[in-house]
Amino acid sequence: MTTTMAPADTTVGGRHGWRIVAALAITSTVGYGTLYYAYAVLLSPMAASLDASTTAVTGALTASVLAGALMAIPVGRWLDRHGGRALMTTGSIAATALLIAWSQIQAIWQLYAVMIGIGITGAMVLYEPAFAVIVSWFTPDRRPTALLAVTVVAGFASTIFMPLTGLLVAQFGWRGALLTLAAIHGVVTVPLHALTIRKPPRVRAPIPATRPDQTSRRGAVRAATRDPQFWILAAALIAHGAATSTIGVHLVGYLISRGHPATFAATAAGLLGVLSVTGRLVLTGARRRLPVTTIVAAVFAIQAAAVLAMPLTAGSRVGAVVAVTGFGLGFGIASLATPALLADRYGTTAYATIAGRLTAPVTAAKAAAPLLAAALLSHGGYHVLLVAVTTACLLAAVGMWAVGRAGATRTSTATGPPDRV
Repeated sequence: MTTTMAPADTTVGGRHGWRIVAALAITSTVGYGTLYYAYAVLLSPMAASLDASTTAVTGALTASVLAGALMAIPVGRWLDRHGGRALMTTGSIAATALLIAWSQIQAIWQLYAVMIGIGITGAMVLYEPAFAVIVSWFTPDRRPTALLAVTVVAGFASTIFMPLTGLLVAQFGWRGALLTLAAIHGVVTVPLHALTIRKPPRVRAPIPATRPDQTSRRGAVRAATRDPQFWILAAALIAHGAATSTIGVHLVGYLISRGHPATFAATAAGLLGVLSVTGRLVLTGARRRLPVTTIVAAVFAIQAAAVLAMPLTAGSRVGAVVAVTGFGLGFGIASLATPALLADRYGTTAYATIAGRLTAPVTAAKAAAPLLAAALLSHGGYHVLLVAVTTACLLAAVGMWAVGRAGATRTSTATGPPDRV
């Protein structure tokens, strides 16, 4: 029997694991708040200052998201080989510098250059690397709680930073607001990433295994990408990502088109952030009794029903809130379910690389969908758009159900109890 180095259980050195969770919950909140959600508040004053159209300024955010999608695969490979400390610390420093540079831009091309850089650094510091660090630290029984803690706290990033950015713009202008956000980002994220994140400790264990090397990681990645269920999962998440990003961008306009005041439309749309936290709590509580895929498929189906009902219900304020609530339950559920599904199905040997290959097309779909939705609006109006979103949610629900069905079939032929995937 060979004595080798194996990942420590969370009961061994687990206190630092939870310190990492706390740190990542804070840095993810600040990161999303400053690098993503603040943009919606800064958009109009930037457009006026740069003498650019709203469409041109919005395109810079799309470019940022696409740059992050392209970075997902190399970031995943780095995380599997080297861990998250150096990557996330470097990303935090670079993102802080880019926020400062953003405050000094004088032309639209400079905005695009800065936002592409922010998209690249965002891929180094936001959910995907944070999840990879957590997956490496925690065993399957404690992993859902750790992931939930990060996503619940970060789910309030828009609730915190959009009003804060508005106050800063009113007080200091958009350039001064960005300098303040850069200071917040640098002071909070850089030391937390540098001082807290580290690779999990390894303890001696009498197991006939060796520490994962590059060859074993490549084998795990090949096995995942050759699995048809991986691509079904990818298709489901791409469809769902497209649906959520479309609603996130066009919901306010739709509610205004139904006769609601802009203030009510914005407030109703703001519920999506709070409801995303609710959906994550529902997933974590329900997964003790039901497979994750069953819960997620059901929530996706509820979203489809909510969007399909909008032409009938959204004319009144109560009906609009009910429809938004139904859709909002699934607004952030995929970000919590995906790490659990990938780690349970493909293990943790090459988790970050596999997650990166999944994240890239999903993120690209999120970036492109609102633009395609705008084209639908110009040709068929909101009814056509809502039908497209409903269809996407239904496809996502069916795909998630198929993944769960395949997992149940696979485990039923093996010895031991079935995994809840």
